[in-house]
Amino acid sequence: MAKKSMIAREAKRQKLVEKYAEKRAALKEIINDESKPMEERFRASLKLAKLPRNSSATRLHNRCQLTGRPHAYYRKLKVSRIALRDLGSNGQVPGLVKSSW
Repeated sequence: MAKKSMIAREAKRQKLVEKYAEKRAALKEIINDESKPMEERFRASLKLAKLPRNSSATRLHNRCQLTGRPHAYYRKLKVSRIALRDLGSNGQVPGLVKSSW
């Protein structure tokens, strides 16, 4: 089980990303538009830099929804390998057969 503080920190980052997503997208569109004057693009880049760092989507880290584990995460299932093995052993994942040799 992951530390509660790390799970809470990740949830806080997720909220910030959702809050500032539209604003960041608009500023990036202005910055990447070659037809706009250089001063306007520069002002937009300064505004983008003033936004909170944790509002960037690249700061998010995938975590298992059951345990909060950050490593060995299956994106499609949103769980870690360990949680997936436990679910498979209990027969809660259809079509999954745990192998052992």
